[in-house]
Amino acid sequence: MSTLARTGVLTRFALRRDRVLIPVWVAVNTLMVLTMPNTLKSLYGTPADRADLLHQLDTNASLRALIGPVFDDSLGALTAWRVGVYAGALAAVTSLLIVVRHTRDEEESGRQELIASGAVGRRASLTAALLAAGVANGVLALLVTAGLAGQGAAGALAFGLGLAAVGMVFATMAAIVAQLTESARLARGLTAAVLGAAFVLRAAGDSARDDGSSVLTWLSPLGWLENLRAFAGERWWVLGLFTGAVAVQAAVAYGLAGRRDVGMSFLPTRPGPAAGRLASAGALAWRLQRGGVLGWSVGFFLAGVVYGGLTDGAADLVADNDKAREIFERMGGQSGLTDAFLAAMVGMLGLIASLYVVASVLRLHGEETSGRAEPVLANAVGRLRWAGGHLLIAFGGSALIMLLAGLGFVVGHGKEAGPILAACLVQLPAVWVIGGLAVLLYGTAPRLAPAAWGVAGAALLIGWIGPALDAPRFVLDLSPFGHLPKLPGGEMGWGPVGVLLLLAGVLVAGGLMGLRRRDMTT
Repeated sequence: MSTLARTGVLTRFALRRDRVLIPVWVAVNTLMVLTMPNTLKSLYGTPADRADLLHQLDTNASLRALIGPVFDDSLGALTAWRVGVYAGALAAVTSLLIVVRHTRDEEESGRQELIASGAVGRRASLTAALLAAGVANGVLALLVTAGLAGQGAAGALAFGLGLAAVGMVFATMAAIVAQLTESARLARGLTAAVLGAAFVLRAAGDSARDDGSSVLTWLSPLGWLENLRAFAGERWWVLGLFTGAVAVQAAVAYGLAGRRDVGMSFLPTRPGPAAGRLASAGALAWRLQRGGVLGWSVGFFLAGVVYGGLTDGAADLVADNDKAREIFERMGGQSGLTDAFLAAMVGMLGLIASLYVVASVLRLHGEETSGRAEPVLANAVGRLRWAGGHLLIAFGGSALIMLLAGLGFVVGHGKEAGPILAACLVQLPAVWVIGGLAVLLYGTAPRLAPAAWGVAGAALLIGWIGPALDAPRFVLDLSPFGHLPKLPGGEMGWGPVGVLLLLAGVLVAGGLMGLRRRDMTT
């Protein structure tokens, strides 16, 4: 039997299972890219404005580290500069989630063993996972190319292919890590750590050189994307770097897949007994989620330091541009440009924190579907106590990472601690509403629980793109973040905060009631 037998069937099954995740994340990425030309046109409508922007960026190493260098003053080149790094990172995250979900997740839950017992090739599941990631990245490339064609067909094609190539580099990287580790959670975490390292290398290289020529930049796939120079004299040969990396990593992944048994790994987990006390459901939840909490905590603190250090430079960059100032004021309030920038950046971290709370809540779903929850609940542990341990990590962890982000802002900007910490903590009611919705979906309709990712993605899309497009108030109000006071600098509104907290509590209570009454997944 061929090692790829039934690959087509498994690919269709993977795409069916991801019929929510792939469209939502591809749509978020596409809209983030395609809305940027009109936004930039309103901000820098004349050649003189764009030339002034390029001059300021050449002398602002901090902003180059955050966004990257810009190589031309056309709207297409400015679009590739403004969203290229982040769109590439989002494509990478989407790809690694897809591959790990259909490889290591399947083995961890036991479903892969059932599939492998049929007439299925040894490498069919891995191939199906990579093809599903390829479909997601291909659709992204097609939509971006079509949407930006008006800015220049060659540049649009280069940018679309570049985004898809970044996604496939991290898809094949995730395929390797999935063979090495025994845990889907660890596979996602390690691949995300590689992505974080790629961002740091690119940032360090771009802060040192204004033309993307640093060695550190060339060590990062995100640096390859910017050095593709879409809309600025495309370097088509850079796509060869992506192709080579994808081919080599895929070959390694296929080689590893053929040398191990289903469910096994090349880096097995440490055998017991576990060190420390596991006398309660809460202690077990902490043991399972402490790595994620630590990673998010470090990331948010460093993000706070970086954004805090950029505050004065960013404020100076947009001080003479009325349109740019208006966008920051819509995002962060009208209390002054520096406070508005800080409030906008804190709000973005709040949106990202909603991804943490969803991931942490859905750890319950993973424990249940993998069968690990059953032996825990077979002992003198009630469902609510078991779930409560994980929810404490989810909701308490979101408070911790926002607090650390605030401390990072204080370190980076030197601003008085009280106002910025209050600005970070006031994001929590909206974060908890999204977390509460994840609890409700998991408790009452576990099959729909992954849809919580779509809710978090929609909130991220509204918060990121809505102010730039001057979206109507009712659109912004669809997100719980649209009802938060704009701190620092704005007035504290306790009414909306109280309503959001009450709503979060109701959602969590409804989810726990549903969990208590329904049958557990078998």
